[in-house]
Amino acid sequence: MTLKDDAISLHRMLRGKTEIRSRVSLDNASGEKGTLGLIYTPGVAYVALEIGNDKKLAYDYTSKWNNVAIVCDGTRVLGLGNIGPEGALPVMEGKSVLFKALGDINAIPLCINTQDKEEIIKFVKIIQPNFGAINIEDIESPKVLEIVERLSKEVSIPIFHDDQHGTAIITLAALINALKLVKKQLQTVRVVISGSGSAGYGIFKILQTAGCKDIIVVDTKGAIYEGRVDIDGQNPYKEEIAINTNITKSKGGLQDVISKSDIFIGVSGKMDILNKQMIESMNQDPIIFALSNPDPEILPKNAFEYGARIVATGRSDFPNQINNAVVFPSILRALLDLRANNLSENMLVSVAYAIAGIVEEVHLKDDYIIPKVDDPRILPIVTKTIKKVLDKHIRNKDG
Repeated sequence: MTLKDDAISLHRMLRGKTEIRSRVSLDNASGEKGTLGLIYTPGVAYVALEIGNDKKLAYDYTSKWNNVAIVCDGTRVLGLGNIGPEGALPVMEGKSVLFKALGDINAIPLCINTQDKEEIIKFVKIIQPNFGAINIEDIESPKVLEIVERLSKEVSIPIFHDDQHGTAIITLAALINALKLVKKQLQTVRVVISGSGSAGYGIFKILQTAGCKDIIVVDTKGAIYEGRVDIDGQNPYKEEIAINTNITKSKGGLQDVISKSDIFIGVSGKMDILNKQMIESMNQDPIIFALSNPDPEILPKNAFEYGARIVATGRSDFPNQINNAVVFPSILRALLDLRANNLSENMLVSVAYAIAGIVEEVHLKDDYIIPKVDDPRILPIVTKTIKKVLDKHIRNKDG
């Protein structure tokens, strides 16, 4: 049987990868002080009144403290494109499994039947009383970037966008360690990013915050630079990239701008766009992160053959898997436990450095630059890091 056959067979057998289980037994449900009278009427009325008088008690008396909504409109699912909310559901269920297995979080898939930006924003605002955080997932760009930006300002719980924030964190973490191996500094390397959607934008933002000064982002029309006619006034996020990158105002396609660069990061969704000539034109010890799934921008064996020093992909069947699953369960767990209101770019950078530090330098090598998904050290280190950033913010605010 093929992988396709196995996957379809498993899903047909399971009929859903998640379920809701009660934490309360009804074995002694009846009677004046039976369980039923405590968890439902009449006893639950006292709890409801308490929360009604102080909404923060919902964190203490209900599952809100551990609930995350996975909100998706089905417009950009994996590399499959717009397959609708029903098509997105098995993917979001899989995400829920990872949230539970790696973060012990109740993640509820909410694949909604609207692609309207304003309706999605309104939907999240309406459901927020039930959740401790929101995970925005697989919504097309640039619409999703505005949704995340606005919700981050307009709701009182954290908004995490895995394509944007998760990809950025794990990419920077891997890059920090890769640079140690090639003995280069983030502040002096040239990075070429192929793809300007959610992931590309998120990577640009975190690299900029971390101190990288020479970044070129390439989209389907070539290098992004300030003054490019098709960008001005059309896409504020590409405009932001244009203003803050490409200091040489290089023009042309990927083949034109990759020369003399140190790092290639691919989040384009296009396979085989990187070739021998391009890698050979890069500086010594090229670092290649071909992260598109399921088909990377170049296969590792080809990248090595053409002269790459370190290669990473988003796939589990190759070494150096740059996998968001290293990030999203632990960072959401930490945000929930600390009752943080939101994320900041400085927080994302700090988490990236913390995750990179899990791989001790004595164990660091070309095919091991990032910890494994199930490394038990990730959660406590991420929690400690986020708490430190939040405490510093509070001290600065009070000072």
